[in-house]
Amino acid sequence: MSTPAASDEAPVLFEERAAANGTRIGIATLNAPRTLNGFSLPMAHLLRERLDAWACDDGIALVVLQGAGEKAFCAGGDLHSLYRSMVDYRDAGKTDIRDNAYAAEFFDVEYRVDYAIHTYPKPILCWGHGIVMGGGIGLMSGASHRVVSERSKLAFPEITVGLFPDVGGSWLLPRVPGKGGLFLALTGAALNAGDAIYAGLADIHVAEAQRETVFNALTQVHWSDDARRNHDQLDALLQQHASDAATGPLLRNAAAIDALCTGDDVPAIVAAIAALQTDDPWLQTAQATLAAGAPGSARLAFELQRLAEGATLAEVYRIEYIAALHAAAHGDFAEGIRALLIDKDRTPQWQPRTLAEATATWAQTFFVSPWSDAAHPLADLGTSVPERSHA
Repeated sequence: MSTPAASDEAPVLFEERAAANGTRIGIATLNAPRTLNGFSLPMAHLLRERLDAWACDDGIALVVLQGAGEKAFCAGGDLHSLYRSMVDYRDAGKTDIRDNAYAAEFFDVEYRVDYAIHTYPKPILCWGHGIVMGGGIGLMSGASHRVVSERSKLAFPEITVGLFPDVGGSWLLPRVPGKGGLFLALTGAALNAGDAIYAGLADIHVAEAQRETVFNALTQVHWSDDARRNHDQLDALLQQHASDAATGPLLRNAAAIDALCTGDDVPAIVAAIAALQTDDPWLQTAQATLAAGAPGSARLAFELQRLAEGATLAEVYRIEYIAALHAAAHGDFAEGIRALLIDKDRTPQWQPRTLAEATATWAQTFFVSPWSDAAHPLADLGTSVPERSHA
């Protein structure tokens, strides 16, 4: 069950392996290593269809989710395609957020895949090797067994491209201990394996050298038709190969981060982070990312975490869906992608330019829905299945 070669051009590779007693293991491999397995709309459709099929297949005991290549599980969404859709939308003079058909479909299917993983009736083992960012965390976060290794690097870097931590980030980040989730949203700071586990975004550390051993061991287990028992068996198998993860800078700096991010005054929080005198390279990088990031993204991230308080995961996806379409229609998202990936001049012209302009009132325009609650494209999420929580 090693990482497949990149020569197969299918955006997701699917395989089934027989286990010891004839049960089967479903393996899904994101297969775009040249773009660090950036999550595309074709990937989303294929993965959703196969996950649904495997959920209904009594012979499939568990699912494995991994990425092709050595560098990344998934570095985020397919930003180039989203950028083209946003340029076409604006060039056509459109104003209704529903009229960017590509963005509407992309976020719809992406969030449905993420939610299906959160609510999956069978164990899902996600091997979060290498870079796991944005949309990659969306895929990984709901898996029942989330593995990180010494090569894992997790982050929500959306502030650098004028978006906000979506894919359920508004639900996930408030569950990070203390004020860590707000800090991660504002700074895009990267987490090593130890910090990913501390933050609740991963469950267990297994050395990358053990991956093939673990995957081979999966085929030796007598899996059953009892999902709870299979869950426990997978727990035990992973624990046999687990090792301690190094303590990360998020945990080491937890007290300082809590002090910096206290209160509801976003400009004051941002100013406090900027004014911090530190020799810690991780904190310095966080400061620089925040300083260069979109002020509107900082405000949206803060307001979305407030809106998500007390909401179910399905409700959060519905809120984020509206905000994401507004960001694609009139936010900084297109400008951020242009500056980082298209023209690569790294000089985005953010609008609003300052946090003083990115007020709470300004942010409220991103939460206005053109649909009634019943007509929301994601209205059916959460109507029939329980949500899994790692909290």
